[in-house]
Amino acid sequence: MALTDSAENALRSHVTSVKEDVMTGVSFMIPFVTIGGIFLAVAYMVAELPFTAGNTENVFEATGTLAWYLAEIGNLGLTIMIPVLGAYISYGIADKPGLAPGFILSWTIQQERIIEAAGTIVGFQADGAVAGFLGALVAGLLAGYVARWMKGWAVPSFIKPMMPVLIIPVFTTALLTPLVIVGLGVPIAIVDDALTTFLQNMEGANALLLGAILGAMMALDVGGPVNKVAYVFAVALVGDQIHGPMAAVMIAGMTPPLGLALSNFIAPQKYSAEMYENAKAAIPLGLAFVTEGAIPYAAADPLRVIPSAVIGSSTAAATAMWLGVTMPAPHGGVFVIILSNSALAFLGCIALGTAVTAAVATAIKPDFEQTVADVETNTGGTSSQPAAQTND
Repeated sequence: MALTDSAENALRSHVTSVKEDVMTGVSFMIPFVTIGGIFLAVAYMVAELPFTAGNTENVFEATGTLAWYLAEIGNLGLTIMIPVLGAYISYGIADKPGLAPGFILSWTIQQERIIEAAGTIVGFQADGAVAGFLGALVAGLLAGYVARWMKGWAVPSFIKPMMPVLIIPVFTTALLTPLVIVGLGVPIAIVDDALTTFLQNMEGANALLLGAILGAMMALDVGGPVNKVAYVFAVALVGDQIHGPMAAVMIAGMTPPLGLALSNFIAPQKYSAEMYENAKAAIPLGLAFVTEGAIPYAAADPLRVIPSAVIGSSTAAATAMWLGVTMPAPHGGVFVIILSNSALAFLGCIALGTAVTAAVATAIKPDFEQTVADVETNTGGTSSQPAAQTND
């Protein structure tokens, strides 16, 4: 019995340590999410102004315009946040020696050409798939543990000064690069190919079922490869003048950040202080159809957050397909709502998905040990400092 208790306590301690390391990455990532989301949302707003002679569909092609500059900055923030997550997870485990390997490895598996090349090893075409935040999370953990292991090496005294800045970063990156590219890249290529084939075979299926599947895919990895397969599938159908799946995909992609932000606002005791700050940025991200606004929530508590988002997005997308809601624009969120055949139904589906996501997340998440309310009570004001505790 004593041995069993000891093993259980060791496992619980390890799980808690991993969660704290992940939360370190999340807390450093949130400012990048905020900057990216705000700039991108403002870019879409500016693009729709009458005097700009543009729209949300071509904002990234309107080189030199104010909307283009804002969109490019916003896109950079949302792109760089993924390797930042991996870098600071690794940093939380191994301190400074783990920072660069975590960043480089997480960034490597976000490169389409590298993943495509990895896919060809087993004869699959990745078609632009990348590892997303889940890949970065794994890469960050691997880099951190390997770097921490190397820190324990017994080396001659004249080599010790080179260990944290040269030997550990270089050897960690060299050791893990083949593993993360092939171990994460090849499965992504296989899954991407299988999902694309599956969706192509689903085109003539029941609209309700297709909507539910597309919605689940949009929320499953909140902006990762599975999300991108559903999005590309819907965009391809827009080219064939089939606009229903695009509406379902857009609505499903908007609900995770909106629903989790709503849950955070109505039940702050279930989220940490930095998540409360993230909720404020998640609102414009969700409205602008940037699903990545939910990544901090998903990274911090994937086992509860991802199912909540999947249920909410599936419900919203299935309802949109059932009601026959359409959307001819491939991006823009609420800023292109006027293009839908039913703006009210479009908004209603977003509201439904948001409410379902918030309800499920609030129901299944336990109370957080240190919330924003606790911080405010202890300090006499609002604090944006990350909480050190994690969900049990």
